[in-house]
Amino acid sequence: MNHWYFRPAAVLACGAIATTAACTPSDDAQDEVHHIEPDATEDVPSQNETDDPDVVAHRPEVALIDAPDVIADRRAAALVARLTTDEKIALVHGTGVPKIGFGTFPPEALKGAGYIPGIPRLGIPQVTSADSASGVNIDDVRATPLPAPVALAASWDTELAKEYGKRIAIELRTLGYTQALGGGLNLAREPRSGRTFEYMGEDPVLGGEMLASRTIGTQSQKVLATVKHYAMNGHETNRAASDSQVDERTMRETELLAFEIAVKRGKPASVMCAYNKVNGTYACENPYLLTDVLKKEWGFKGVVQSDWAATHSTVPAALAGLDEEQPSVPEGVTVPPGFGPFFSTELRAAVDRGEVPMSRLNDMVHRKLRTLIRIGVFDAPPTPGGAIDEEAGQALALAVAQQSSVLLKNATVPGMAQKALPLTAANLSSIVVVGGHADVGVLSGGGSGAVPPPDGNAVSGCQEPAPEPGTLPIPRCATWYKSAPLAAIQAKAPQATVTYFDGTDAEAAASAAENADVAIVFATQWETEALDLPTLSLPDPTTDPINQSYDQNMLIETVASKAKRTVVVLETGSPVTMPWIDHVHAVLEAWYPGVRGGQAIADLLFGDVNPSGKLPITFPKRDADLPQATISSSDPIVRYTEGLLMGYRWYDAKRIEPLFPFGHGLSYTTFGYSGMVATANAMGNVTISFTVTNEGPVAGAETAQVYATLPKDLKQPPLRLVAWKKEWLAPGESRTLRFVVPAQRLATWDVTTHAWKVNEGLYRFMAASSSRDPHALTKSVMLTRAGR
Repeated sequence: MNHWYFRPAAVLACGAIATTAACTPSDDAQDEVHHIEPDATEDVPSQNETDDPDVVAHRPEVALIDAPDVIADRRAAALVARLTTDEKIALVHGTGVPKIGFGTFPPEALKGAGYIPGIPRLGIPQVTSADSASGVNIDDVRATPLPAPVALAASWDTELAKEYGKRIAIELRTLGYTQALGGGLNLAREPRSGRTFEYMGEDPVLGGEMLASRTIGTQSQKVLATVKHYAMNGHETNRAASDSQVDERTMRETELLAFEIAVKRGKPASVMCAYNKVNGTYACENPYLLTDVLKKEWGFKGVVQSDWAATHSTVPAALAGLDEEQPSVPEGVTVPPGFGPFFSTELRAAVDRGEVPMSRLNDMVHRKLRTLIRIGVFDAPPTPGGAIDEEAGQALALAVAQQSSVLLKNATVPGMAQKALPLTAANLSSIVVVGGHADVGVLSGGGSGAVPPPDGNAVSGCQEPAPEPGTLPIPRCATWYKSAPLAAIQAKAPQATVTYFDGTDAEAAASAAENADVAIVFATQWETEALDLPTLSLPDPTTDPINQSYDQNMLIETVASKAKRTVVVLETGSPVTMPWIDHVHAVLEAWYPGVRGGQAIADLLFGDVNPSGKLPITFPKRDADLPQATISSSDPIVRYTEGLLMGYRWYDAKRIEPLFPFGHGLSYTTFGYSGMVATANAMGNVTISFTVTNEGPVAGAETAQVYATLPKDLKQPPLRLVAWKKEWLAPGESRTLRFVVPAQRLATWDVTTHAWKVNEGLYRFMAASSSRDPHALTKSVMLTRAGR
């Protein structure tokens, strides 16, 4: 079969395929690309070129190079030449964890996750870092808890992702922090992972593009952004010892593709390597991941930073491409195993012995300095002590929650003309609200991905268990934000009698629901770092005895058996199974909705906001439908035996019907698709257009999705997402959407040449509202080398 390659190290030039991305066919076409923009390869001029930035910026031979990058490299090189060896060493390792008291710190270290002192004599600023998956994880600063990253992914809105990253950065900088440690991107191969809520779902293109936009938003505020955990960190059980056994093609076409997109388009300051091994070698000393792929092939110019206590050596890690050890601690400080130090006195000794070349140490430092300069931290370091703009933060939190919640089901209620949602206050005289602590607040995730509640935990009385010996103290009690859905519902229907039951007495709740106009049952699923879910079933006292006092599935079944109209609101970080789905009328997935979650939920239930979220992750019917039956606690080998069949690709290839498919999400209006056209050019880029019409009575947003089916002989999964666009349409309004799908999105990884390639053959494209839309439009296009 004929094909053409995307060579990893080539120079990009319009009119020829180069690098690992296709050149955009025209300026106009680039404007039409939706979340799939090709990337240009950067190249650094040789060291004998002039240092004059004005001359450098206007040289024809560097016309395709971003002049600020050139300037940053020049300035960094000059600084490295003036540093002593001890000063260089001091810049490549942390000094402990200020937040939990591991190490001794000056006041300027603040109370974050890490601290690296600066070099005042050369004007090199300190680096203070803070966990920030969905907001600044620092106590007593009143930072904004935004909805969880998985919720952001459910918005499918890259502009919203930029605002999300920007807001977190503004608050970090206000507090004096230079680095944001959010940016989780591990694909949801295993949805029972305790950190699913911190990530961007199961698709590499969706996840990569959303995180790239978030990264751009963060760094626009002169804050260093991090992309993590690189790579194949699929779950939390035995994460420090597990070994992800995965073939090259699977890596490149799934999780590494997500990282490739995020790194090339987002240009993050740091890429954080993971705890686990990949094919027998720890990720933080894996030369294939850190040097061959990340630095050489993708051209990453930033810092490879270890996850906290993920460094296992000095010389192997340094030579493999690790640039910064975290957290490390001063010599003699007693900490749990794995905290180092590896990159302080041991690295200095290795450099003195010649085991680590001085050029490698210089490269570590150069990467840090040029990144500080390029992003603006070097010349404008943050000043601590500012006050958070809570009004602005809460406004964004509300907007994200409104736009990310997914209406999973909305059926017509027997005996009524309308569907279960939206609720109409004038038609309601009695409402029963049940469970999920809806009387006091909304749920959030735990671990480093948590954000402290500004006004204290809405739920009290939980007893923290003692931490395991030698482990970090990760809380096991859930955090709830004081944004009570009950109060927001009462405000929407002031004439109705609204009664709350806490869920512990299912029969009492059901009896009340029998006489109410509607029963709204809240169900929750708490997740945290370092602890995987035992099942996707809603937690009960057996699976989560610390946070759950009753059987949630039984509660829903009992209430639904008597209620006239039953609405279930989910606050979860992962999919959940729903054995009661046929007995309820509506289901709204609110994820972890942040500090304004209660208001957002009420806005959606009553139709003041039209739901527009789409699932970034498949909801299976049962645990048995997942690629692996259980997460083993005894076998450290994690075998990616499903290969390319990650997420919806698994269900499609195995012909397993999901509960709700990837990309699914309902609205209070209806959308129609028509007039699909698809054409290809000689470069392998495919232009697709079709019209979307709001055929219903209210304004709403539709995320139109484009999937591709590759030629049969390539043995690819049935579908892959290649493009999407979210459009807001008034009732009766139509809009023609145009997508340019670059050839790179149709490429497969060739393990012989170690390059992307696009094969000739028949490619089928689907325009749809989800990955399993029964009304999808399809067109086929033949890709050939004709005209090349």
